[in-house]
Amino acid sequence: MHVNNPDKNITQKNTPSKSSNNSDIQLSENIGLVVCSTGAFYVVKTQNNQTINCVVKGKFRIAGIKTTNPIAVGDMVHFVFTPNSEFAQIDKIFPRKNYIIRKSVNLSKLYSIVASNIDMAFLIISCKNPQTDTMFIDRFLVTANAYNVPCTIVINKIDSYDESAQLYAAYLTDIYENIGYKVLYTSCVTGAGIDNLKQNLKGKIALFSGNSGVGKSTLINLLCPNANQKTAEISSSHHSGKHTTTFASMIQYEDINIIDTPGVKSFGIVDFKKEELALYFPEMKERLHDCKYYNCTHTHEPHCAIKEAVESQEISPERYNNYIKLLNADDMNQ
Repeated sequence: MHVNNPDKNITQKNTPSKSSNNSDIQLSENIGLVVCSTGAFYVVKTQNNQTINCVVKGKFRIAGIKTTNPIAVGDMVHFVFTPNSEFAQIDKIFPRKNYIIRKSVNLSKLYSIVASNIDMAFLIISCKNPQTDTMFIDRFLVTANAYNVPCTIVINKIDSYDESAQLYAAYLTDIYENIGYKVLYTSCVTGAGIDNLKQNLKGKIALFSGNSGVGKSTLINLLCPNANQKTAEISSSHHSGKHTTTFASMIQYEDINIIDTPGVKSFGIVDFKKEELALYFPEMKERLHDCKYYNCTHTHEPHCAIKEAVESQEISPERYNNYIKLLNADDMNQ
């Protein structure tokens, strides 16, 4: 199915560019990895762990860009030094292998790239105080799946769970492991699961996300003891304050690279069409060819393989209900 490309400078949903292999791009004096984005200023890490403060070259900023941020954390970029300026100028973004986006908070017709060139996204959730609901989880998973970002679910704060929370954790694990997602359990208080999580992070560029209160920042600080120090340094150099959730940044510690994203209440379904939504539910995608009608919406049509699988409990009724809600959501394209 053809999907319109929302931005000619970024790859198509679920179709990485064949030329975008960032492992072939070597860090040098003028090529680096974006490790912080404040929206106007960028920190780029080059060879020998040197960091360069950068801005976007003026003409480049407005050249066909439909996003609020033309450059994201995780981008590989080329920059040039300019005389009598404390900032270098970014004049090229190398092709992205993937990215993940969300709607801009105050600009409903625009979106922002949260991060790019991600090896794995880790969605941090909690089953108590707060309890992360499945709609939040499914919105994130659908977005990650659509933009070709593998995802792992991390159920955090397990030391605080009573019987009800434990049952909810087991319920979520059953749903998401059955459709192919890895689910990890962690506690920052007891250290349970931390070593296992570290093993899953080694050598990867990982995006961490989660709703407020799930312990994402505490978890990052435990995994990367230098996290507070690094974010404070970046904030100070760009006069952006020291609150770690005001901008996206990459925390690097030994062989761990975590992109910490601003807190989000809900990921919007950006640049989606109704007829393609089921493609991003893996348990639905594998059954689409069994529906009687090729354009089945899986809502009211007879002989629908998806509805039959829900009735037989092969597809989670809650996942299906979330599909219906997303199908009718205001941010879904008509």
